Amino acid sequence: MARKDMTEPDIVSTALARNRLGVPSVVFFGVAGAAPLTVIIGAITTIYAVVGNTAVPVVYLVVAGILSIFTVGFVAMSRHIVNSGAFYSYISHGLGRIPGVGAAFVALPAYAMMQIGLFGLFGVVASGVLNGLGLDVGWFACAIAAWALTALLGVLWVDLSGKVLAVLLVAEILIVLIYDVVMVANPAEGSVSFATLNPAQVLTPEVAAMMVLAIAGFVGFEATVVLSEEAKDPKRTIARATHWAVILAGLLCGLSAWAMSVGAGPGNIVSVAKAEQTDLVFTLVSPHVPAALINVGYVLFMTSIFAALLAFHAAVSRYQFALGREGVLPRAWGYTHPRTGAPIVGSITQSVLALAVLVVYRLTGADPLVYLFAWLTVVGGLGVLILMWSASAAVIAFFVRHRHQENVWRGRIAPVVAFVLLSIILAATIYGLGDLLQVESGSMFHWIFPTGYAVFAVVGFVWAIVMRAARPEVYAAIGRGADGGFIADAPRLKGSHTEPISVRAMLNAGAVPEPPPEPDVPPGPPRWETPPEPSRWT
Repeated sequence: MARKDMTEPDIVSTALARNRLGVPSVVFFGVAGAAPLTVIIGAITTIYAVVGNTAVPVVYLVVAGILSIFTVGFVAMSRHIVNSGAFYSYISHGLGRIPGVGAAFVALPAYAMMQIGLFGLFGVVASGVLNGLGLDVGWFACAIAAWALTALLGVLWVDLSGKVLAVLLVAEILIVLIYDVVMVANPAEGSVSFATLNPAQVLTPEVAAMMVLAIAGFVGFEATVVLSEEAKDPKRTIARATHWAVILAGLLCGLSAWAMSVGAGPGNIVSVAKAEQTDLVFTLVSPHVPAALINVGYVLFMTSIFAALLAFHAAVSRYQFALGREGVLPRAWGYTHPRTGAPIVGSITQSVLALAVLVVYRLTGADPLVYLFAWLTVVGGLGVLILMWSASAAVIAFFVRHRHQENVWRGRIAPVVAFVLLSIILAATIYGLGDLLQVESGSMFHWIFPTGYAVFAVVGFVWAIVMRAARPEVYAAIGRGADGGFIADAPRLKGSHTEPISVRAMLNAGAVPEPPPEPDVPPGPPRWETPPEPSRWT
């Protein structure tokens, strides 16, 4: 029997480096993607200033609660499906392979834009820090330096990136807590006020817009599931890490937003935020701490952005790997580095794309803070929100078919509640996207980006249909990962009642579904009466 061509990766066996990451490392990737210090210094101040409402602390806590409910079903599914494709894989299992490929075609540009947009913010912030030290370095040079380091770490051992993120994130969280304590210990009105934590503020008309902005600050926590194949004991590690990533990011943002209102005064926080903008936190703490601690804060603001760059690079490269391994993208994307186990082609592709975008922005002279950072991250965040909404629907569908796999709360109630809440937030985001981008009411940018995602999804649907007709064996493996994932409708090996089986195990055991009989012909014995020769499948 002809031996399988060994130049192509096996779509059901090619895997990333196993057992590299424990719970802390995966949490670092998830929280780093959410970039809490960047959110606190940039996003929270912006919401106070632009929206003019003091309910910011409550809004962040509410959004954290909504995402925690989403996470219940999300991580419940992660115990049954281990695949670096994350949303793509979950949607393939829950809603079907065609919607799954459509989701993949939305995920690729969404995560790519999130990562590339952060280079604009990094370049501006790093340039400001270096200029403060007397070094005249432009934003583009700083962005290229970050790009080179990210590209290098992207092809090295994933646990090395995890260690880098651990150091940066611990320092980042420590400085946030120090600043919070200083602001609360020095209240502007002479006593600590809890007015901005009043839950009644959630009923104000501006809250919908605030939630749209706040949820963007959590984008990145789902990167934990992208690392599932590289985690130790992924069924437990990913669930715990994802819950912790949401909780830590939510508590840090909510606590800091409240501390800022105490330091400025609940009645003054809006006006002070408008005046100080991203310097708000530094302005509030600078009279009470040494100048060195302020300088450390600025440096950690810069490294916070870099940590997010690294986390999003890991996410998008692993999405490309998952799609290449399963034949949705060209097979070359399914290769990993022979020594580090990193998704080599996906990592290089994202690096080349990022470099090209940076060069274009440099040549056109566009404002990197507005048109690179703000626009790309907002539009990328919309794509991730679409994926979260679709994944919540997929979780519902998955556990409707597999009721015995999880209890009622994890398998039915939490996913339905999350789907309803995310539907409201997604609708508000699409409706107010033009305001978030700060474009005029008649501008095409109100609708062009949601329409663009719809086009990407439709292209994915069509490509999946073409694969189903032209390459049915590849189509059958969509979303199944290295170990076959959870094969919902496939027969199980003799004696197995609870554990999902892999495509490879089915083939080696001869447990391949019988092809349907020809019309008007009684069904005959299975076409494969003996297992295929092992050499063909190894």
